[in-house]
Amino acid sequence: EPISRIRGWREFWSLRFALSPATLDPRPESETLIEAAVSWASRNAVKDRPLRLLDLGTGSGCLLLALMCELPKAKGIGIDINPNALATARRNVASLGLGDRAAFAEHSFTDDLGSLGDFDVILSNPPYIPTGEIDGLAVDVKSFDPVLALDGGADGMTCWMQLLPRLAAVLAVDGMAFVEIGRGQENAVTAVAEKVNLRLRDSHCDLAGITRCLAFSIK
Repeated sequence: EPISRIRGWREFWSLRFALSPATLDPRPESETLIEAAVSWASRNAVKDRPLRLLDLGTGSGCLLLALMCELPKAKGIGIDINPNALATARRNVASLGLGDRAAFAEHSFTDDLGSLGDFDVILSNPPYIPTGEIDGLAVDVKSFDPVLALDGGADGMTCWMQLLPRLAAVLAVDGMAFVEIGRGQENAVTAVAEKVNLRLRDSHCDLAGITRCLAFSIK
C-alpha cells in the first residue's frame, strides 16, 4: 500500500491533497497539465473578468485547485460521477481556503453540461487505460486506485468518445482545454477531437519525455 494511502494525503504541485478510496492518487506526470495551463493563461488572461475553469472528472480536485492557486482571480467548477470523490474534493477546497471560488457538482461525462455555461480553461484526466492492461499496472495503482478512474474500455478510447463532445460544447471559442492522455494515444485522441470541432494546438511531455498533455481549442 502506498504511503500516501496510509497517511491519507499526497503532495501535488507543492500542495497537500487529501485522498480517499474514490480518488486517484495524484502523480507528478499530471502536473504537466498545470504547467501548460498556467503558461497559456499568462498569455491569454481576460482583463475584464476572471477566467472560468472546469475540471471534468475532478477526483480529489487536485488539477482544478492547483490551477486556481496559480490564478488567484479564477473561478472553477469540478464535476465527478462519484459522490465520495466530491466529498474529498470539498475537503481539499476547504483546507486550501478556496471555497469562495470553487464549486463541485455530481455529473458524468455523458451529461449535458450546457447549463454550466462556457469555460475559458477545461482540465481533464479521464480513465484512459485499456481494460486488458490494468492487471499489468504497478500494484500501488491497480490495487489502490479506483478502477472507475482507470478503465478506459477495451482500447482505452471509451472515455474520449464520451468526453470530447461534451468538452467541445462548453469550451469558450477563445478558450483552451488541457487533457491528460496515455502513452501513444496522441493520434487517436486527436482524431476523435477533430470530429467534434476541436483542433490540436499543442502537446506537452512529462518529465519522462512521454507526450502526456494535449491542448485543444475550438476550430
